Parts: sequence; structure tokens; C-alpha cells
Amino acid sequence: MSERGLNTVSFAGHAAASAQFKALYGEGMGLVEETASYLDGQGRVASKMLPRMASVLYAAESMRLTTRLMQMASWLLLQRAVNNGEMTREQVLSEKNKVRLDSFNVDRAAPGWNDLPESFRDLIERSLRLQNRVALLDREIYRPQEAATSVPDNQNGVKAQLNLLQTAFGLNA
Repeated sequence: MSERGLNTVSFAGHAAASAQFKALYGEGMGLVEETASYLDGQGRVASKMLPRMASVLYAAESMRLTTRLMQMASWLLLQRAVNNGEMTREQVLSEKNKVRLDSFNVDRAAPGWNDLPESFRDLIERSLRLQNRVALLDREIYRPQEAATSVPDNQNGVKAQLNLLQTAFGLNA
């Protein structure tokens, strides 16, 4: 680890148990519920009216979307359990290995993408942004050495930490 990394202050451990985490948790679980409701209702109706290519893409993207959201929900529930003292950090680390926060590629240039319902595409985009925030917080909490080395050495350390906070908490620059 570089000398600069030794002077870096990690806010992630505190953030994971903060009001911001509770807001992230609420946002994540809310998006899970909203997506389930959409896919079972309005989305089901809209998908039946799509052209063939868009219909196939809709099926594939809805599977990716639900998988992405379930993985994030699992991570959020594990983090809440450790925050509430229901699980130890070691237990969470063991269970966390089953959770995948890496993104499935979304090809916005795929045939049929523009034919997908706008509300469905919005759910996909929101889930991707949320996934990025959760993945960043995960790296900061459980792999701080990786998060520290992912910042270029020539970048201002304070600016890097501010960027991490903005990403983790969904703040606009």
C-alpha cells in the first residue's frame, strides 16, 4: 500500500451504520418492491404488446434486473444484520461470498432497446446506479486496500474521498 493510502480516512465503516445507510437500504428495498409490482402488473401488460426483438430483450433484461436487485437486497440485508448485531463481521464475510455485485452488461444499442417501455428502462438504469453505490460501499467496507489502490496516485486524496462519498450516497456533484 502506498504512503498516501495510510493517510486516507475511510468513512465507509461509519457510513454503513449511519442514517445514509438506512436511506440506501430503504431505497434498495423500495426499488425491489417497485420492480416486482411493475413486472407483475404494468410491465406484464406492456411486454405482450412489444415487437418480437423487444419482447425477447424484455425477457432477458427482466431476468437480469431481478437478479441484480436480489443480489443487492441480499447485501443490504447482510449489512443491516451486522449493523444490528445479529451477525458477526466474520459470518457476513462468509455469506457475502455468495453475493455478486458485479454488473451484468446492459447493451443500450441492442436491437429492440428503444422499443422497451420507458418505465422498464428507467428501472434498469436506477438499479444499475444503486448497484454501483452498493458495490462501492462494499469495497470500502470489506476491501479497503482495493478501494484505496483504485484511485490514481496523481488524484487529490480529498477529492477522491469526496467522489467516493458522492457515489456511495448518490449525491450529485
